Amino acid sequence: MYALKNSSEMRLALVALSPYFQRAAWLSLLASLLVLAPTAYMLEVYDRVLNSRNPLTLTLLTLLVLALYALMEVLDWARGQLMHQASLALDQRMGGRAFEAVFEAQRKRVGHGTAQPLQDLRSVREFLNTPVLIACMEAPVSLVFLALIFAISPVLGWASVAAALLQTLVAWLNQGSTQAPLLAAQRSALAAQHYADASVRNAQVIEAMGMQADIHRRWMERQHTFLQGQARASDAGGVFQATSKFLQHVTSSLLLGLGAWLLLRNELNGGASMMIVSSVLGGRVLAPLVQIVSQWQAVVHVRQAWARLEALLAAMPVAAPAMALPAPAGRLTVEPLVAAAPGSQLPILKGIAFALEPGEVLLVAGPTASGKTTLARLLVGLWPAASGKVRLDGVDLFAWNKAELGPHIGYLPQDVGLLDGSLAENIARFGVVDLQQVQAAARAVGLHESIQALPQGYDSPVGREGALLSGGERQRLGLARAVYGQPKLVVLDEPNASLDEAGDAALAQTLQQLRTQGCTVVVISHRSSVLAVADKMLVLQDGQQRAFGPKNGVLAELAGAAQPG
Repeated sequence: MYALKNSSEMRLALVALSPYFQRAAWLSLLASLLVLAPTAYMLEVYDRVLNSRNPLTLTLLTLLVLALYALMEVLDWARGQLMHQASLALDQRMGGRAFEAVFEAQRKRVGHGTAQPLQDLRSVREFLNTPVLIACMEAPVSLVFLALIFAISPVLGWASVAAALLQTLVAWLNQGSTQAPLLAAQRSALAAQHYADASVRNAQVIEAMGMQADIHRRWMERQHTFLQGQARASDAGGVFQATSKFLQHVTSSLLLGLGAWLLLRNELNGGASMMIVSSVLGGRVLAPLVQIVSQWQAVVHVRQAWARLEALLAAMPVAAPAMALPAPAGRLTVEPLVAAAPGSQLPILKGIAFALEPGEVLLVAGPTASGKTTLARLLVGLWPAASGKVRLDGVDLFAWNKAELGPHIGYLPQDVGLLDGSLAENIARFGVVDLQQVQAAARAVGLHESIQALPQGYDSPVGREGALLSGGERQRLGLARAVYGQPKLVVLDEPNASLDEAGDAALAQTLQQLRTQGCTVVVISHRSSVLAVADKMLVLQDGQQRAFGPKNGVLAELAGAAQPG
């Protein structure tokens, strides 16, 4: 019980699938025994039909073996259905958990924050219905066949044991020679894929500046490394697969010849027919090992996928359930913050502290690399603080359940991340589309008339990552998403970076409306158009708080500091 309690999530998920595996193992046992039906049919035809010359006996035997064939196929189909159900059960149990873990890793900017673990889960799920796992289920039947061979002759039994040991040695050598190059090939394949994905995302920049040839060359270098590793593993694996099949064929013939020799010495139990039976049984004893050797690449692949999944789930444990909190009013308190990027020890923010009341608009200004974007991420609970807290109505914002807090937060990052879907779905944050609130958000940012003019209106697609929209349209759509549902805290990071003069005016109107609604707003901007609607101002420099307070007071302080002494 203690070991089970301390098992990984993936192991516990497999334990939950044990009823499927047990039923599939029993079906494998029956199906494997029925593999002997052709041999039994052949022996009966030789023994009964040819001696009795009775067509009725031949007919009945033929009908019986056909029925056994049909039963064997039904059992094989039922086993396949069971393993398919097991894969669905695994996906139902772990799919959402893996997605949340990937999302959390991306939020914390750690190494697992890619979609690769979701592909790994698919690899594990698909492995449940592969020949190598079926071979493992059929392996216990080999002991039954081996016992039958010993019953025919101990000499044949020990010969089969020797062949099985040789086959096991081949499997072990195959693992040792192919695992390292296969793992290296997989790492190279992932590196090449990630590089290709990054290149596609920046295709316009690459094309505009003539970088395509060099980018292609670097991708080909990674691809070549992958293909080399795969070729080395394939060459080594091919040799051992051929050796494994050779041993299987040799064993069948060896048992047949050895059985004949024993028959000549009157030391073979059951007569001449047992020569054929022992030869067939010997081949079936080795069949699972041959299958495992031939499919070893799939085993290595799924082991790597399993290891990556376990590492991700261990690094991103399930959050403990928290007590539901009342909706915030918007009172923001920033206690002296020291913060670095996740995974780094180098502080970006050093002692930032301020407070805002509901309905106040704060303008954050400062030179490039002064920590403004880092502050924005902390204000919406994306990054943790090394020390200090960001509190909303007195509650630690980073620890607040994001599903519960999210509807009360509006966030517009510098890189407006739109998802493939309609305009309405993006504004409504892909929840239930309340068209009235969607239109209200679009009107607030001056986007409603433009959307209404489109042939599909709010049902118009935005394309992958908003590819069908201009930069200004993406910015406004992201702003509409941020103000959707009347949030209590809105953080905007360079919201007017892609806006024209009309967009600037619409942004100022939006900020004024948010203030009227009692929403606390933090705007990071270099443009003076935001200054007119700001109540307070925070100036950062080198990650430190240079000035904070009412707008006019901070401007006066900066002007005084700028005058020569």
